[in-house]
Amino acid sequence: MTRSAKPAHRMGRRPSTSRGELSDMGIELFASKGFDETSIDDIAEAAGIARRTFFRYFPSKNAVPWGDFDAQLEALSAHLSALPLDVSLPDALRSALLRFNTFPAEETEIHRQRMSLILKNAALQGYSMVMYEGWRAVIAEFVAARTNCAPTDHFPRTVGWVLLGIAISAYEQWLTDDGPSLAELLIEGTKPLYAGLGQTGPAT
Repeated sequence: MTRSAKPAHRMGRRPSTSRGELSDMGIELFASKGFDETSIDDIAEAAGIARRTFFRYFPSKNAVPWGDFDAQLEALSAHLSALPLDVSLPDALRSALLRFNTFPAEETEIHRQRMSLILKNAALQGYSMVMYEGWRAVIAEFVAARTNCAPTDHFPRTVGWVLLGIAISAYEQWLTDDGPSLAELLIEGTKPLYAGLGQTGPAT
C-alpha cells in the first residue's frame, strides 16, 4: 500500500505541532517519496508551517527521523537513576533497553519506518553515530556510578557499546522477521549480560 506524498489529513496544521508530530510527518514523506527526494520545504508544507519554523524543531533534515531524542535520553537517565541499588546491573540494563524501546501499539508502523530509515539509509549513518554517542553516554554514566569509576573508563564504555549492539541487532531482526516482538528480541539479546557468551547461543 502506498502513502500520499503529502498526508491530506495533516495539511494546514497550525504551527503548534510538536517535534514528535513533525517527525512523524517527515517519516511518512520519506517513506512515500524517498529520503533524498524529500526536502525541508516539503515537510514544512505538510505540517502547515514556514521553513524557518522547521528549524525551531530540528537543525537539519537528518534529525527528523530521531524525533524528540533529547527528551527520550532525559527520560532514560531518569529511569536508571530511580532504580533501587539492589537491582542488579544486568537487570537495570535490560530494563533500560525495554523502557527506551517501548511504544504504543498504534505507532508500530511509523516506528518501523523510523528505524528502517535510521538503520538502512546511507545518508543518515554519520548523523546516527552522533546520536548513538549520546545514548551510549547515558548508559556509561549509569554503569560508572554503579561500579565506582568514570564514564570514560574502559568498562562503562564497553557496556555502552554492547548494549547499543544488542538494541541494533534486535531492531534489524524485528524489521525483517514478523515473528518475535521487539521486546522479546531485546530480552533474548540481553541473555549474555547474565550468563556470558560461553553459556548462550543457538542450540546445536
